[in-house]
Amino acid sequence: MNKNSFRLFITIVLLVFTFLSIQAQDTNAKFDEYLSAITKQDRFSGSVLVARDGKVLFSKGYGLANLEWDIPNSPQTKFRLGSITKQFTAASILLLQERGKLSIKAPICKYVENCPKAWEPVTIHHLLTHTSGIPSYTEVKSPDEFRLMSLQRVTPAGFVDSFKSKPLEFAVGEKMKYNNSGYFILGHIIEKISGQSYEAFLQQNIFTPLKLVNTGYDTATRILKARATGYAERDGKIINSEQMDMTIPYAAGSLYSTVEDLFAWNEALFSDKVLTAESRMAMMTVDKNNYAYGLTVNQQNNRKVVSHGGGINGFSTFLMRLPEEKVTIVVLRNREYGQPNPGKISQDLAAILFGEKYEIPQAKIIAQVDPKIYDAYVGDYQLAPNFILTVTREGDRLMTQATGQGKIEIFPESETRFFPKAMEAHLVFVKDASGKVSHLILHQNGEHQAKKIK
Repeated sequence: MNKNSFRLFITIVLLVFTFLSIQAQDTNAKFDEYLSAITKQDRFSGSVLVARDGKVLFSKGYGLANLEWDIPNSPQTKFRLGSITKQFTAASILLLQERGKLSIKAPICKYVENCPKAWEPVTIHHLLTHTSGIPSYTEVKSPDEFRLMSLQRVTPAGFVDSFKSKPLEFAVGEKMKYNNSGYFILGHIIEKISGQSYEAFLQQNIFTPLKLVNTGYDTATRILKARATGYAERDGKIINSEQMDMTIPYAAGSLYSTVEDLFAWNEALFSDKVLTAESRMAMMTVDKNNYAYGLTVNQQNNRKVVSHGGGINGFSTFLMRLPEEKVTIVVLRNREYGQPNPGKISQDLAAILFGEKYEIPQAKIIAQVDPKIYDAYVGDYQLAPNFILTVTREGDRLMTQATGQGKIEIFPESETRFFPKAMEAHLVFVKDASGKVSHLILHQNGEHQAKKIK
């Protein structure tokens, strides 16, 4: 290569580098514009990371980790993960299989004392894929009963005993229904086979080897630096979320982490650092309903997506991997309410990254109306035979409460159209020819009409 050719080559390289740098800055600016907008609208509080080809492109915190002390979220803030925990549990099971300690084809009664007869056909595979038919312990009790139960400290074996007597919801392997009981049992199996606590096994075999220093098993009493506080909405107000003893979510949802550690975990999971190629294939092979082992596998905009969300008192989370593009997106939020949820945020960030269509949610403007008009809307509206939406007035506030749920304040866009801040929905009150309210129309994932019955 002569001197002039070399100079031309260097010039082209610099131009390409400059173009890619400008393009990356533009993409990051769009990430920030989107996330800043939903934060300003009080729709988001948390931390986000986007990476490609093993390199972090964008990592930033938004909103407050603690409202009382005005402590901001950052990429180092620790969040409870909820059901993202399940992929760590699934990986642990596969590690034990690689070491010859168990087989995913083995019946769980091999590891569960006083195993009920109904569970005899259930294998470890059925637990991993939510196809066991065992009812989820988070569903068999009323919200009030579960709230009381969640404050109690339990042992794995003792808690498994508490739902052994429940009949199967369907024949083993017949269908898939998301099930926290199955992953709780998996944690118990990990402990029984390894001779270690679930926490100790993960620490020794995953967290320490991968240097995930900001990831661990949460407890009710542990002091964690840079821990986010979780928030909920009750009766139209933001509150500190209810406490939970973390022995209850256990292997189904007890871990905490940061966006940075989850990126490192994801990079390891899609390499040979954690599992063999055979085990990874097993973990990411769908059984039913796009569910594999602690992961969902589906298509989004003609791209393969491997992901899982999580939700636990005060927190909602999402971890997404586009394996063919080597893209990882992590969204951790210290609120359990609000739209767009972390899954939708992840999808929108992917659209921004690939230059595809996306929309920044627009702030809704609260109209000035006379609260006296609220009196006409007060009553019960039947959305389904056993599902009632109750509308009440509390001073100058209009509240709604669905069957089995808490109250939510709704705000006027006009005299007949109202919206809740916590979700993407709106209600329209409809009057008959005489001017009386006859029904309402709920716009949320479609249009639903509810007759006023009281």
